Amino acid sequence: MNEIDPARRFSIDAVRKFDGPASGDKLGGMNDVARQVASQYRRDTMSPIMVSGVLRMVEFTLLFLSGLCVYFYYVGFLSHFAWQYPLTIAAASFLAVVLLDVTDCYQVVSLMRPLANFGRLLLVWAGTFALMALTAFAMKMSEDYSRLFFGTWFVVGFMLIFGLRLMMSKLIRRWARDGRMERRAVIVGGGTAAEVLIRSVEKQPYNDIRICGIFDDRGDKRSPPIVAGYPKLGTVSELIEFARIARIDMLIVSLPLTAESRVLQLLKKLWVLPVDIRLSAHSNALQFRPRAYSYIGSVPMLDIFDKPINDWDSVAKRAFDIVFSIIGIIVFSPVMLVTAIAIKLDSKGPVLFHQKRHGFNNEIIEVYKFRSMYTDKADPTAKQTVTRNDPRVTRVGRFIRKTSIDELPQFFNSLFGSLSLVGPRPHAIAAQSHNLLYNEVVDGYFARHKVKPGVTGWAQINGWRGEMDTNEKIRMRTEYDLYYIENWSLLFDLRILFLTPIRLLNTENAY
Repeated sequence: MNEIDPARRFSIDAVRKFDGPASGDKLGGMNDVARQVASQYRRDTMSPIMVSGVLRMVEFTLLFLSGLCVYFYYVGFLSHFAWQYPLTIAAASFLAVVLLDVTDCYQVVSLMRPLANFGRLLLVWAGTFALMALTAFAMKMSEDYSRLFFGTWFVVGFMLIFGLRLMMSKLIRRWARDGRMERRAVIVGGGTAAEVLIRSVEKQPYNDIRICGIFDDRGDKRSPPIVAGYPKLGTVSELIEFARIARIDMLIVSLPLTAESRVLQLLKKLWVLPVDIRLSAHSNALQFRPRAYSYIGSVPMLDIFDKPINDWDSVAKRAFDIVFSIIGIIVFSPVMLVTAIAIKLDSKGPVLFHQKRHGFNNEIIEVYKFRSMYTDKADPTAKQTVTRNDPRVTRVGRFIRKTSIDELPQFFNSLFGSLSLVGPRPHAIAAQSHNLLYNEVVDGYFARHKVKPGVTGWAQINGWRGEMDTNEKIRMRTEYDLYYIENWSLLFDLRILFLTPIRLLNTENAY
């Protein structure tokens, strides 16, 4: 029998097409205990990946600057500045960071135990100098460098990185103790399997996983209310609401892989959440190659879904938003000024219109728009869709809606962080199609909220903008939004951003 790639076994398409229970978009009432627990985890945590990434940059800077300082100490600031020394120092500093990374010295476990990793750090730093010496010998340049300089830099550089790691170990332990640096996990599925999983995770030394609770659809007879000291907080449907409140990083499904039907039922509810979803494989009889697993310590996990646009990707996207939002505000400021004057002269009321919409992870955000309706006929909930020749829309409003000028104030939303420049367009919280809320029309609709919504998006530049007067239109918009989420990159964002003005010339559905 051919081995199935576990990464593809539960694909997004398979989960969405599975003929099972609904996707969990309709939220049930969460019990008071679960709500209280969720409120304890509302604060964001520091990502270990981000912390180790920053440490890489800090150590490179420390090594480079220390090398320059040693060089200037020996030759003097006003002496001849040989270009090969700074270049060599930079190359050696970079090589040291790469070797530290390759030898797992940036893993949280290593950072928390600097004394235990003293020998490895020394070996990496010595190896860096050995490679430099070998390179200089091969290029017949060894006589051009001062051995006293390199000997001094070896001692100073190692003292700095080891001292920094002693400080980092204390900081990480404090952050972990205070709950500021941890990965928060929820166990899906209770009983004996969950207990074995929890015990296995807790046995891992220097574990950064904090288990927040257990959710299971089964009753107390089959799934006890307390498992390994952790409470069962509710059903899987209630977990959806729990994850909308608490900042959860990971859902661990504690079910055997052989129970494929039940696993798919769970995933069909859970895949709409912006979290990593892992299937515990510690007790599975069906075994894959080691590289098929990710690990929490030594506990194997099958990766089902990953949180989109996470860690450094989120930093890059936020920087992208800030830079291009500022550019957009500067470029379009004359247009916005003229629009504001025209709105004020055309009808009574404020220039800007504030509307509550669904944002990232279903949070309610307030979006800015230029007012395009008469004040007394405005519909903040967007329950009634704007139609062609709608009498509620002002004369100026018709023009700015057709040209999407009414959306320009959302550059400020993007700058302040409630929106991204590119992403699924945020819909009003009461938006409907044929008297049905959008999430009642499209199964898995809330999966489009796994990323921050955008001023423009892939669906908009492909013709799915404006009035959503049929169920098919909202389905197609959702399909394009999900495609964007699954295929995101900065180049994709740039492509959408630069195509937006061109595609907006098609005003067929905008009125």
